Amino acid sequence: MARFPFSRHSVRNLATALVLASALLEAGCGTTRVTDTTRTATEQLLVSNSIDQAISEMDFTILAGKPVYFDSQYLDGVTDKGYLIASLQQHLLASGCLLQEDKAKATYVVVARAGAVGTDRNELLFGVPQLNIPSVVPGQPAGLVPEIPLAKKTDKKGVAKVAVYAYNRVTGRPVWQSGVHQALSTAKDTWLLGAGPFQNGTVMDGTEKSGQQVQVPLVEEGEKENSGKPLLPSVTQAAYWQEPAEPVGGEIKVAKHTTLEPPPPIPNPANVPGKNPAITPAASVSQLPDLKP
Repeated sequence: MARFPFSRHSVRNLATALVLASALLEAGCGTTRVTDTTRTATEQLLVSNSIDQAISEMDFTILAGKPVYFDSQYLDGVTDKGYLIASLQQHLLASGCLLQEDKAKATYVVVARAGAVGTDRNELLFGVPQLNIPSVVPGQPAGLVPEIPLAKKTDKKGVAKVAVYAYNRVTGRPVWQSGVHQALSTAKDTWLLGAGPFQNGTVMDGTEKSGQQVQVPLVEEGEKENSGKPLLPSVTQAAYWQEPAEPVGGEIKVAKHTTLEPPPPIPNPANVPGKNPAITPAASVSQLPDLKP
């Protein structure tokens, strides 16, 4: 009877090899592809937030109920032109203006211009900034001293400066001008002894650290006081309008709005005693009448 020349030592090595092979087969790694947009979300929020603030301060109610054409030719080349135009048109509608696509059908023309729409950034560092040390040995690369911050702060600002005026298309006479409305939005990042960033600003809800809320009452900005002007829906608020059924007395009736509660639902005729529903809901086939020729 032949014997296999396996010793106890070789069997142990074989078992070890099998264990390592199974571990390698079970082990694995995966990668997730991550991409960034051309413009950061913070930059876009800074610009759009400042636009929202500047436009919401305007009062177009003098043109309420009037056919209006919006002229945006002077906004060409402005950052986020589409958002700025749509926000102005939205606020015109919210103020009761009747927007016309054809300039010839409008009585008044509203013209907008933007003096500035953009961002700025300032950085402040307490500590040792990053330094390049020149090489003293020919052929050797230059040395690099990394940044050693004790405290670091980055302030980012978004600015929007917008003005609007209106004139009578038929007579060419001026009717109204908004004046210059300038708004500022901020985003601040702070690092302290390597911890951070602690984020704060008008584009964020309170103070955050890496996306988590941090309650810091002393550094939060106070609420703005009510100026006493009539309440108009801001471009950032939800609002509801009820379209008038027909013009009254040959005049156009401006639709009313509310920013607090949605309009009441239309009552279902099936739930009103003595009323036959004009439309039978398709909840069940058994509810439909038996149609005979």
